[in-house]
Amino acid sequence: MIDPRLQVLRVLAEVGTLTEVANRLGYTPSAVSHQLRTLSKDLGVRLVEPRGRGLVLTRAGQLLLDRSQELFTRWEEIRGELDDLASGSISTGRALRLCGFSTAAATLLPPTAQAVIERFPGAEVTIIEAEPEECFDLLVSEHADVAVVVATDPLPPRGDARFEQSALFSDRLDLLVPTGHSLAKNSAVSLSDAAEEPWILDRPGSPYHRLVRTACAAAGFQPEKAHQSREWETGAALVAAGLGVALIPRLARLPEGFDVVRVPLRGDPVPSRKILTGIRSGSSGQPIIAAALAVLGEVSAEVARRSVG
Repeated sequence: MIDPRLQVLRVLAEVGTLTEVANRLGYTPSAVSHQLRTLSKDLGVRLVEPRGRGLVLTRAGQLLLDRSQELFTRWEEIRGELDDLASGSISTGRALRLCGFSTAAATLLPPTAQAVIERFPGAEVTIIEAEPEECFDLLVSEHADVAVVVATDPLPPRGDARFEQSALFSDRLDLLVPTGHSLAKNSAVSLSDAAEEPWILDRPGSPYHRLVRTACAAAGFQPEKAHQSREWETGAALVAAGLGVALIPRLARLPEGFDVVRVPLRGDPVPSRKILTGIRSGSSGQPIIAAALAVLGEVSAEVARRSVG
């Protein structure tokens, strides 16, 4: 197995503090500090140095981390080869951790978990709801195996050697307006048709806030913020009260009882959010992970077919 101290160094590079490394990996801060010291002593180089209230990697530490990525990738590949040799017995004691943003956790991950459990009856499958950036942290710390994320900043670049990222599908966006709104009866509208409207947005910096502002910028305007909402239900209530309009993905489900209309958007391209999967590099050969990715593809294809129109 890979020296666990390399995993400590890997997570430290992401989070920057001993306390957070301890939280991610289930150690005490003193145990994290001890592992870093012994690794540095064994290699005869200084691996980390203080910066502000945290720690950063030295040039030697970054070199070690970059070169050890090959080890992490190869270890994931070996695990897949061993699972193949074990054949049907791999389900016994095997765990699969799925993570994703809220709408994915509600619509894509449950059927994926069900299908994986059917194929691997002894496996333990866990679903974790998390923001896209957090999902990649969960992959690094090995608290998740498959992530479903929205392609928004800041995320690791597609060429990041630690991960394999693949496009899943495009989730089209609708304009959410009150039932009596002038745009409510249209079969489709351009996003620019709502340029003068007050907007319901998430908090600045959130993936949804960035998504809406990017879509509106592509349509030639910046949305005028009227209210902030983090939940679809709250946003729908604000829209129903005539306090603004909002963008809502097809994947998002709204509860019944709100006097709102989802108006399809037109454009070239149609405004949408790109949904990706992410796994640790080399892990795609592990049967249970491969099965999860295959099911996610099937479920997403069905969702995409239903959303056309």
